[in-house]
Amino acid sequence: MLERKSANSSYCLPPERRGLSRREAAEYIGVGASKFDALTADGRMPPPKRIDGRRVWDRKQVDRAFDRLEGGAEMVDNPWDK
Repeated sequence: MLERKSANSSYCLPPERRGLSRREAAEYIGVGASKFDALTADGRMPPPKRIDGRRVWDRKQVDRAFDRLEGGAEMVDNPWDK
């Protein structure tokens, strides 16, 4: 039988993960894995950190790289939004 927590019990959300896999980093910025690979290869996205044999992207570095991408506020009339 499952135990039910009372409304008064304390619950803490886990912290946001900082390290992202290739697929997670791509999904995080809204593109496919192959596009993310291209963005990484041409320097628009950061290279991964190596943790033993694993490649991990730093979410904060991905955020900064995403902020530097062209587009955004100046793009007023986007036909795809209609």
